[in-house]
Amino acid sequence: MACDETLRRTLSELLEAFERLPARGEGTAAAVALPVVESGFGSGVSGMPTYADWQSAPALLLTRRSSKLKDHPGQWALPGGRIDDGETPVQAALREMHEEVGLALTEADVLGPLDEFVTRSGFAIHPFVVWVGPGHEPVPNPDEVDRIHRIPFSELLRDDAPLLDEKEDGSAPVLRMPVGDTWIAAPTAAFLYQFREVCLLAKQTRVAHFDQPRFAWK
Repeated sequence: MACDETLRRTLSELLEAFERLPARGEGTAAAVALPVVESGFGSGVSGMPTYADWQSAPALLLTRRSSKLKDHPGQWALPGGRIDDGETPVQAALREMHEEVGLALTEADVLGPLDEFVTRSGFAIHPFVVWVGPGHEPVPNPDEVDRIHRIPFSELLRDDAPLLDEKEDGSAPVLRMPVGDTWIAAPTAAFLYQFREVCLLAKQTRVAHFDQPRFAWK
């Protein structure tokens, strides 16, 4: 699989066929982008190989939030944030991606939405898959992002994904996604898992019911 126009068409068709669901609950409106990029030569993720022949393979771009931020410092994240007054969710996702990692894309590059997700910290997040493709180099904004990572699609398809932590009260389990020798927690993990299911496996899988670990509640 290459990060090329064939992949772009395939992802667009799968997302067009996906029946998106609105948020289950209320919260401060926010939006995130799931940027589809080339893998490149390195991810900076411990335990994940970085073979040179992965360079043209597709990946999702993730960040490590700046340790200086008040909310969720140092956590894995997708480019995104609150929706400003007068903005649509798509416009907010594109603006935040530009501000955080320097990628200036347009609504024509948005392939489609995934399900909205309401977080324990009070946000109703609108996720959008955005085609970046080859030829674009992200640059982290040091005020918001400590590091940029490229997670190959193959890593999302690991046999041990997703990781589900059952709870004693029998309610919905906590969702995590393994990456290298670490893991990513919901809500980011929920978007990664649904992307895997919808865009890589052509399944109509829902994620809004999954819970988050307690450190992500604040």
